[in-house]
Amino acid sequence: MDIPLWVRLGALALAMTGAYGERRDRPVAPRAGVLAPAEPEQLDLVAAPPQAPVAQGRWQLTARAHYDITARVLGRERYRLDALADLVPVDLALGWGPMSDDRVLGSLRIDQGARFYAVHWDAEPPLPPAEILRHSANLHAIPADRALADRLWHLRVGQVVRLTGELVDGAREDGAFLRTSLTREDTGAGACEVMRVETLEVR
Repeated sequence: MDIPLWVRLGALALAMTGAYGERRDRPVAPRAGVLAPAEPEQLDLVAAPPQAPVAQGRWQLTARAHYDITARVLGRERYRLDALADLVPVDLALGWGPMSDDRVLGSLRIDQGARFYAVHWDAEPPLPPAEILRHSANLHAIPADRALADRLWHLRVGQVVRLTGELVDGAREDGAFLRTSLTREDTGAGACEVMRVETLEVR
C-alpha cells in the first residue's frame, strides 16, 4: 500500500517531537557531594497584619509564610486531571542537606503519586529515617504565571533549583480547600508544603 507523503511526514514529526520531549525530561547527572546544604528559609506571617487573599483562577490563596528553598529535585509528578490540577499542575519531591547527596540518594528510591511521595530503601537506610524525612519534602507548586508553569513542568530530576514565594492556604469556590504545612517535621496527609512559586532559578 502506498502511504501518502503527508502521512509519512506527519508520523516523522510526531516521532521527532516525542524524542525531543524524552530528551528534555530525562534526569540530569548531578555533581558529587551535598548540592544544597542550606535549610529552607521560612518567615511566618502570623504576627503580621492579615493579608487579603489573592485570586488565582477559581481559588483564593492566603499567604501563611514567605518561603525560600534551594534543593535538589528528587522527583517531579505532573497532574492534568485531578481535583487540584487547575491550581497545582506539578508536585516536586525536593531534598536538601544530606538528601541532596548522591552517596545517600544512591541507596534510596523516591516514588510520587496521588499527591504524596514516599522514600524506600533495602535493608538499612543510609540515614536515620527521621533525618531522611526532615531533609526532604513533597511540594505542591503553584506557578505565579504561565512562564513559571512551563518551567516547573519541565524541571528534571537531579537539577538543583531555588524557589522563592509564599506558603499558602487555598480555598475554591466549590468548597475545596488546601492547607500548607509550616514545618519540616511532619509526615503523612497535610505534611506537604503548598507554595505559590514567584521565582525559579536552576543552578
